[in-house]
Amino acid sequence: MSTEPTAFTTEPLRIVAVSAGLSSPSSTRLLAERLAGAARERLLTEQDRTVEVRVIELRDLAVDIANHLVTGFPPAALDEAIKEVTQADGLIAVSPVFTASYSGLFKSFFDLIDNTALTGRPVVVAATGGTARHSLVLEHAMRPLFAYLRATVAPTSVYAASEDWGSSGDEYTDGLPSRIRRAGNELAAMITGGRARSGASRVLGLDDEVVPFEQQLADLRLD
Repeated sequence: MSTEPTAFTTEPLRIVAVSAGLSSPSSTRLLAERLAGAARERLLTEQDRTVEVRVIELRDLAVDIANHLVTGFPPAALDEAIKEVTQADGLIAVSPVFTASYSGLFKSFFDLIDNTALTGRPVVVAATGGTARHSLVLEHAMRPLFAYLRATVAPTSVYAASEDWGSSGDEYTDGLPSRIRRAGNELAAMITGGRARSGASRVLGLDDEVVPFEQQLADLRLD
């Protein structure tokens, strides 16, 4: 009987973080890196898994994204970035807030992703902004975008306003480090759960028995 390790136990997990920050250094990239680090730490300590993290800076691909939108042909660097996103075990997507929504650069990049390519993919959404008033961008803009792309979005999304950096929170609100850790832990759990069951349909629970809608209505009438 062979004792060689299987691909399941030896193949590294891949986490890709997409940052749409425009400045350098960027708080958007910093948030992306911290989220990836939290997920990586959880996978290393609890699952003893090798984890590869790649951060994609969209500002470096801005011209390529525009050319692809016009010509329909992605340059090599952009094509590689799209492949890394669609083949990742877990995705982190972070955008700065512009006019109460994600940036145009962020949207343009994900417009290039086929709407079935992220089916079942675990995703954490996050955003940065100057004030906490824009935090709802996560729920009214980013979460619906990835729902359209058929990804599985983690329950915890992370918004970092300027005043959140270095803050430990208060009795009503968790500090930014705590929110980052919780979102990273959720992403790690989603990644390992998806790998254990193997396959997007299983991640989405499509192997479970489907109860016809008429039967569900009948059950409600009986209660």
